[in-house]
Amino acid sequence: MNAPTTISTQDTQSAVPLRHDWNRAEIMELFNKPFMDLVFEAQSVHRVYHDPNKVQLSQLISIKTGGCAEDCGYCSQSAKYKEGTGLQATKLMEVERVLEDAKRAKAGGASRYCMGAAWTSPKDRDLDQIEAMIKGVKELGLESCMTLGMLNKCQAERLKDAGLDYYNHNVDTSEEFYGEIITTRTYQERLDTLDHVRSAGINVCSGGIVGLGEKREDRAGMLQTLANLPEHPQSVPINMLVAVPGTPLENVDKLDPFEFVRTIAVARILMPQAEVRLSAGRQSMSEELQSLCFLAGASSIFYGEQLLTTPNPENNKDMKLFDKLGLTPA
Repeated sequence: MNAPTTISTQDTQSAVPLRHDWNRAEIMELFNKPFMDLVFEAQSVHRVYHDPNKVQLSQLISIKTGGCAEDCGYCSQSAKYKEGTGLQATKLMEVERVLEDAKRAKAGGASRYCMGAAWTSPKDRDLDQIEAMIKGVKELGLESCMTLGMLNKCQAERLKDAGLDYYNHNVDTSEEFYGEIITTRTYQERLDTLDHVRSAGINVCSGGIVGLGEKREDRAGMLQTLANLPEHPQSVPINMLVAVPGTPLENVDKLDPFEFVRTIAVARILMPQAEVRLSAGRQSMSEELQSLCFLAGASSIFYGEQLLTTPNPENNKDMKLFDKLGLTPA
């Protein structure tokens, strides 16, 4: 088979124009397409901007676990649910421990190292330690990513000056459904943080969680919010809810797997250049489901045996699937 034709940036922009004016009806029309047509369209868009046989690997570590003041209904790290989840809060991890883990992540094939702290927002006194982590990760030759809650303008600029490549702050769901899941911070506050990150020149990593009990219209609304930002997020993690015992969503009905693939596909069509990341929930996904997600435009995964507080497939299990599919790490 001949190698794919190389397409210039000018050609890609004319072939798949980048839009920031999607309306809800258009997005619902995509969701409602016959499954085969939707996946074919998503894969066609995917091949314009991405190598279909490469997947970017990110590894995630919790540098400060539990004790969060937020009430996100899906999260075991909320202090409000600690009696039910049994999760004990920890202090901010020492820089040396973080960098040792980052070395292992790089040796395992990860190209980006993501660090998450269970905070509403970081305190300025913590930023010296955070900055040291970022600089150390960069010195190892890894891309750096942080998720620390809400940021103000000055904090975002400090992280940029430290060399941070990506900042993760998910919108989680649609603005209409958001209040059913979280009451301790507003949707607009999340968008304000994304604006501070983008204005500081840091790549935006923002996606959401599906399977929260939302409707298809809410999944469309979440993707509309992201696609209509002034600039598409460079990374869009799509998480399948991991229903943690002791949280308000522990008994929510599971999302149909094909609906999850539809969400991946629509994200790819709306945001052609973004890395669409297959994120939380992979531990319970079959190889066949994950393969459909890659076909639908997923171009990145969280790699490693642990996310923040939930399990993830073992590295060798991922590599075995990659071998079956002919995929290689980007």
